[in-house]
Amino acid sequence: MSQVQTPASEARVVSQKGLISVERVGQHGFWWQDLYHFLMVSPWATVIALLALMHTLVHLVFASGFLLCGDCIENARPGNFVDAYFFSVQTLYTIGYGFMHPNGLIANGLVVIESFTGLLLLAVMTGICFAKFSRPTARVLFSQNAVIHAHNGVPHLVLRIANERANNMIVEASVRVTLLKLEVDSEGRSMRRLHDLKLMRSHNPMFALTWTVMHPIDADSPLFNRTLDQMKKENDNLVVTLTGMDKTLLQTVHTQHAYTPSEIIPDADFEDVLTISSDGTRRLDFRKFHEIKKNT
Repeated sequence: MSQVQTPASEARVVSQKGLISVERVGQHGFWWQDLYHFLMVSPWATVIALLALMHTLVHLVFASGFLLCGDCIENARPGNFVDAYFFSVQTLYTIGYGFMHPNGLIANGLVVIESFTGLLLLAVMTGICFAKFSRPTARVLFSQNAVIHAHNGVPHLVLRIANERANNMIVEASVRVTLLKLEVDSEGRSMRRLHDLKLMRSHNPMFALTWTVMHPIDADSPLFNRTLDQMKKENDNLVVTLTGMDKTLLQTVHTQHAYTPSEIIPDADFEDVLTISSDGTRRLDFRKFHEIKKNT
């Protein structure tokens, strides 16, 4: 039993999570010009850090504004930035403890502006957090490696996927395996082509546990008479895409995974992960999910 990892030096066209692994050079525009998309795809730690930074900057600006107005905050120490900062915090979110309050027309004008800014910030922060939190995701586990073994006398490319959510089902699930292959035309131009691999079963009406995806490597297959060494030399990639509707969320979910030639193991098979106990209960052992065995 073994698990095979990809060499760190092997280039990926597509990452394991299905993201395009390309360094962009000379592109115009910055991430803040598409801020909403940037926040949606960023991890929670990045989003929270940016929101906290924006929150702090707003208070620094308004605290400085109150200080420039002179002694315009009742019960605050004159010229004290800390008091002005905390007064800005109370104003922005209408806390209003009652101890400090504005004094004068200019101070009240700043309070009006900051209160309106607080409403906008609260709406933006709530919308981003809700959209990110409620975005449907598919917790689908892909085997770390794909294998090749004979089935009914025909070699098959085989990979395994599993639904990680307990008491959940992805209905009308469909899977698609695409080969990213570098080809040279008659004029000598290199182009990366996409070839869909025909699967024994590409549709699953109720994907609840595991799914063994199999592609026959016959005369009609793009992998026919193509060795793993050739695939490594030309940097071929296999991209697996799964889509379906989450039965609990009633929303479409999708996920992707990619395999390099080094992650395809010939003459091998997966260890069994589904067993049936004496009382008839099915047991799915995720500890063996990635384990493979070489065929003798």
